[in-house]
Amino acid sequence: MRLVIARCSVDYAGRLTAHLPSAPRLILVKADGSVSIHADDRAYKPLNWMSPPCTLKEGTGDDAGVWTVVNKAGEKLIITMEEVLHDSSHELGVDPGLIKDGVEAHLQELLADRIEVLGQGYTLIRREYPTAIGPVDILCRDAEGRTVAVEIKRRGEIDGVEQLTRYLELLNRDPLLAPVRGVFAAQEIKPQARVLATDRGIGCQVLDYDALRGIEDDKLRLF
Repeated sequence: MRLVIARCSVDYAGRLTAHLPSAPRLILVKADGSVSIHADDRAYKPLNWMSPPCTLKEGTGDDAGVWTVVNKAGEKLIITMEEVLHDSSHELGVDPGLIKDGVEAHLQELLADRIEVLGQGYTLIRREYPTAIGPVDILCRDAEGRTVAVEIKRRGEIDGVEQLTRYLELLNRDPLLAPVRGVFAAQEIKPQARVLATDRGIGCQVLDYDALRGIEDDKLRLF
C-alpha cells in the first residue's frame, strides 16, 4: 500500500463530473489497483475513488505532479499535486480477513445448509465468495436463476448495508454473475439500516437462530 499526503486538487470525468478544490488530503494506492482520496473528517468513506481494475499513470516533464487514474470504462480521476508532504509504501501481505464471532459464523453455516429458507427454488453457489475487497458471506441463485449476494450479521446496522453495497458494486461488474441483488440478513435489523437497505433495493431478512437450528418453527420472516 502507498500512502501519500499532499495538497492537491482532484477532478473526476466519467458518467458525471466532480471537482475537489485544492486542500491537504490522504491518497491511498492499494495493491489491488484501487486509488482513493480521503479527508480528515469523513471516517472511512473517501471523497472520491477509482475501483479496480484501473491503471495509474504519474506525469513527467510538464505534467509532473499530475496523476491520471483510468478504469476499464474510460472514466478518469485526475489528481494534481501542488505539494507532497508524505510519500511511503508498505507491504501488508495477504490479509487473513475478518473473523466473525461464533454466532455470525454459525448463522452463515446454517443458512448455507438451508438456503431454501430465503425462498423456494434458491440454490447455493458457495459460502465466502471471494471479491477484491473481501468475501461475500453467501452467494446463491433464486428460482429464476438470478444471482443473490447475502451479507450476514448478528446485529444489522448501517455499516453492514454499506459493506453489502460495495460487494454488489463489484459483483455486478462480472457479466457471468450480473445482475446481482442483495439480501441483508441478521438476527436483528436496526430501523436506520432497513431504511437504507430498502432505498438501495436490498432485501432484509430477519434470522431466527433457533429456528435455523431446527429447535423452533423454521419459517423466517422476509421483509
